[in-house]
Amino acid sequence: MMRTGVRTALGAVLVSLLASAACTAEGPPKASTSARIEVDRPAAFVDEPVHLRVTGLQAGEPVTVTSRAVDGKGMEWSGRARYTADGDGVVDLSQRRPLSGTFQETDGMGLFWSMRPRKGEADESWFASGPPTTQPSYEVRFAVRSGDREIAHRTVTRRWRADGVRHERLTVEDDRMDALLFLPPSSAARKAPVLLFGGSEGGRSFDGEAALLASRGHPALSLCYFACAGRPKELRDIDLEYFVRAARLLRSRSGAERDGLAVVGGSRGSEAAQLLAQYHPDLVRDAVALAPGTRTVFPGHDRVSWTRAGRPVRFETIPLDRVRGTVLAVAGDKDRLWLSSAAAESIAGRANASGTRHRALVYEGAGHGVSGVPYQAAGTYIHDPAADRWVDLGGTQAADARAKADSWPRILRLLDR
Repeated sequence: MMRTGVRTALGAVLVSLLASAACTAEGPPKASTSARIEVDRPAAFVDEPVHLRVTGLQAGEPVTVTSRAVDGKGMEWSGRARYTADGDGVVDLSQRRPLSGTFQETDGMGLFWSMRPRKGEADESWFASGPPTTQPSYEVRFAVRSGDREIAHRTVTRRWRADGVRHERLTVEDDRMDALLFLPPSSAARKAPVLLFGGSEGGRSFDGEAALLASRGHPALSLCYFACAGRPKELRDIDLEYFVRAARLLRSRSGAERDGLAVVGGSRGSEAAQLLAQYHPDLVRDAVALAPGTRTVFPGHDRVSWTRAGRPVRFETIPLDRVRGTVLAVAGDKDRLWLSSAAAESIAGRANASGTRHRALVYEGAGHGVSGVPYQAAGTYIHDPAADRWVDLGGTQAADARAKADSWPRILRLLDR
């Protein structure tokens, strides 16, 4: 038995050596000279998927497809994926799983969201192409390499803002609020106005989303309620009347009917979004709660985040029974900042003023960065300047990317109705 095993092993080695010698005699496969990168939409909004195909390759040819973009600070970002062409000499990125690269699963938009910065850690970095007011678009360059040669390249344009979208900067000094207002092109069919604000990061977090919504017909106001000029430095004792004033200004400036305004709040801001929909159903119809909480008082914390009519808002669970429309909650089940998935499910378990239940989208494997504009490279850690430390948001970049690609169109449908 041992002699037979030795003979079998020696035979396998001999076959391998002969095959290697044959490949050496024939030389490595030549790179294709007619490769092309095909894209269905060379220019599209940043939240729109595109279909990429590499054609003109040799059957079975191994290639590496790369992406490259430069952010608003001049930092270069890049992604890559290695494939083998099919029998027709084609690599369809939406149909093929990469052999290796910056993403692992079949994903036609993987080369967008998996880009990594030239310097710094990918999970601590967030791609930002620049303010949509001054940089309404950016370019992504794709290239195909076979061996050590680049055999094809193509550039696509990603747009934050459509032609004709107008914007106006509002200040506390002049307008009693810090905000950026985007109005749709005059020729666009008008849709519901949308008020957007972020969470405990402060400042204005949704300028890009506001520009995109205005490009689709929604007058949109990106609002800062703390950590900006003329506003409190901390998320503490923030009066809900400030948001009401912003909503009324948005409605008056947009010329919209009384029926339609929606609010979008992220993280701690999701509490304010729910409170606005609950207390002001005559002004706010729908609310979107991104990575939400449901309570305004947290165990072990004495300070109050929100006030109404000068009094602290202290709900253990925010009631949503007076909401005229729908509260849509979006969460990841691996959120490590707080239990947003449980909060989202709690929201979906309650009903609005007409008895219709609210809705929740909870995504497996996603963290606190579950929502927002899809196809943008995003980390899973954020820096807390107060504590000077990095905070784990939970989830993975891939799971967050899948969640954004699925939830963002659903949010748009709610806002469009």
